[in-house]
Amino acid sequence: MATDAAPALVSVVIPNWNGAQHLPTCLDALRAQTYTPVEIIVADNASSDESLPLLAGRYPEVRVVALPENRGFTGACNAGMQAANGEIVVLLNNDTEADPAWLSEIIGALNRHPEAGFAASKMLLFDDRARFHTAGDLYRIDGRLVNRGVWQRDSGQYDREEYVFSACGGAAAYRRAMLDEIGLLDDDFFFSAEDMDLAWRAQLAGYRCIYAPRAVVYHRLAATGGGVTASFYDGRNMIWILVKDYPAALWRKHWRRIIRAQFALAWEALRAWRGAAARARLRGMAASAPGLPRMLRKRRAIQRGRRVPIAYLESILTPVPVDGTDPA
Repeated sequence: MATDAAPALVSVVIPNWNGAQHLPTCLDALRAQTYTPVEIIVADNASSDESLPLLAGRYPEVRVVALPENRGFTGACNAGMQAANGEIVVLLNNDTEADPAWLSEIIGALNRHPEAGFAASKMLLFDDRARFHTAGDLYRIDGRLVNRGVWQRDSGQYDREEYVFSACGGAAAYRRAMLDEIGLLDDDFFFSAEDMDLAWRAQLAGYRCIYAPRAVVYHRLAATGGGVTASFYDGRNMIWILVKDYPAALWRKHWRRIIRAQFALAWEALRAWRGAAARARLRGMAASAPGLPRMLRKRRAIQRGRRVPIAYLESILTPVPVDGTDPA
């Protein structure tokens, strides 16, 4: 990290697809940040709305990476991160509003924890600002992904700076040095759970994720994604993470829990069959199969690079609750 006399350049990468209605709120909040120096990059997925004219006319300080087609969340983020010059690279959804101290707080947390390769923000709902979207993400031992604190009211229960498994890609900060080692987002994922895949690769390589409770971002949840699209990619990509990232020793120990969890997700979707999102999840689970050989090829390199003991990895995974609910 840079010294206090030379603050680290932070690159904020914003993926965008037809998000002109959200960009002013997001970018005006970045203009108000107390931290400098910052470069802002909007990676645009061939938007057909007014996004590009808006950026050119009202936000000349923003660098635009204009992609020729929609490459999804992963493709846009990767293009932006490849163009970034910062020592710290931050991903930020276009449908967010960051508190003015957001970047200062997240960089402060990374400075206090040099062993952390990435950092998670406190994400609250845009339209209900006392309620959580996530206070850092968790990975359950049975392969389920958990937004810590989701839907809970913020009563100070997540005000402690502490380690979590992952940072939600809607407002996550990564050290460039870590990304240079473990790679960027996996373009095969396209949308959803790509941040958890990156977190697994980071954790296997020995990097930790610090949650910065005063780094606050308000998120219009599912404004630019979600519903059927998210359900499809959730169903597919959760299986790919298990195949690609989950260590064999933990598979041997917890395979019954993992299989039960997948069957439970499928059963929940079948029970809600009339819902489009439920049907999309089942299609996504089925669509995971053709990609399994690719995930297995990637797995070999990822698992060879593991630098931490299996016992440590098991200790940072979240137990399955006795009542089957997600943990608080």
